[in-house]
Amino acid sequence: MGTLGVLHTSPVHVPVFDGLRDSDHPGLELRHHVVEGLLGRARREGADAVVPAVRDALVRVAGGGDGVAAVLCTCSTIGGVAEALGADLGVPVVRVDRPMAAAAVAAGSRVVVIATVASTVGPTSALIEEEALRAGRDVSVRAVVVEEAWERFEAGDAVGYAESVARAVRAVRDADADVIVLAQASMAGAEALVPEVRARVPVLSSPRLGLASAAALAAGSGRG
Repeated sequence: MGTLGVLHTSPVHVPVFDGLRDSDHPGLELRHHVVEGLLGRARREGADAVVPAVRDALVRVAGGGDGVAAVLCTCSTIGGVAEALGADLGVPVVRVDRPMAAAAVAAGSRVVVIATVASTVGPTSALIEEEALRAGRDVSVRAVVVEEAWERFEAGDAVGYAESVARAVRAVRDADADVIVLAQASMAGAEALVPEVRARVPVLSSPRLGLASAAALAAGSGRG
């Protein structure tokens, strides 16, 4: 199926994407590259400040193009930067949340974005609006930041983190949303905790959709 390079800003994503690969894309090789400082710096200084560091990370994960058919960036905060730099990399770069944004636009016009770091809100909202323009649809985007959840993530409390996100999902009123978007890949665990919400409106997370899109590129490239 080819080889996919994967750029992360936290090591917790590695087993998540390995698990999705095993269940959905057997035969796909993943080459993980983790740069933990990228997200923290982007949050403090803005995404533009990390452009050189993201470029260097992409070059390393792509390995000079040696066998890597595509690169998937799993961080929503720097995803737009990574995607923009892809043109100079020699292999396509997929931001993990773009397929999710396209699915959100297809699901309805009232989109509620839930994030656990404020730096993600702008890039995710802009991406949804970009996909809406591409699809010729009008959307309204409302954001909710669950700031207390991120402290749990940083403390390694994955269960508490997912539960905090799930509470925020449950608090979204049906009248406000046609679809709920979990902005960061780290939030995907909350999706399974809200079946009662998902029975009424779609609740979308990015890892499975993003990996599927990148895997399709890797499979179709003929490389690896």
